[in-house]
Amino acid sequence: MVSMFKSAWSGVITPLIRRPNRVQSAALCFRKGKKGVEVLLITSRERGRWILPKGWPISGLDGAGTAAQEAWEEAGVKPRKVNKKALGKFHYDKVLGNGASAPVEANVYSIEVKNLAESYPEASERKRNWMAPNEAAELVEEPELKAILRAF
Repeated sequence: MVSMFKSAWSGVITPLIRRPNRVQSAALCFRKGKKGVEVLLITSRERGRWILPKGWPISGLDGAGTAAQEAWEEAGVKPRKVNKKALGKFHYDKVLGNGASAPVEANVYSIEVKNLAESYPEASERKRNWMAPNEAAELVEEPELKAILRAF
């Protein structure tokens, strides 16, 4: 009886009452070097997980513009080229300030990096590191993001 209730709750009731996904823009920052293509990961502020720079929509900017702004604020990225078409998307649960979580759909935009600034808004709050896409895929938690990185 209990397992039937759990199944009904997770399979029928939860999807009906769950809020729709919130949307963010994520930046897959990359550079071409002697070792091939490298991507830039940063750490999250809360848990120190490896992630892509990402954030909520910014008024007056499209998804790619928002991704570029977040890449600047969180990683000091000065772009060479921002691709306007998303590479793909991944889903995750964002833990909010009040402890609740919200489902998020993050659209991923590739940004070729011209250079990285030493001083940027969140420099003291995050680490950043260049690595091969396959290495990055091993470090991120989200399965769909792992797939995007491996395909990159």
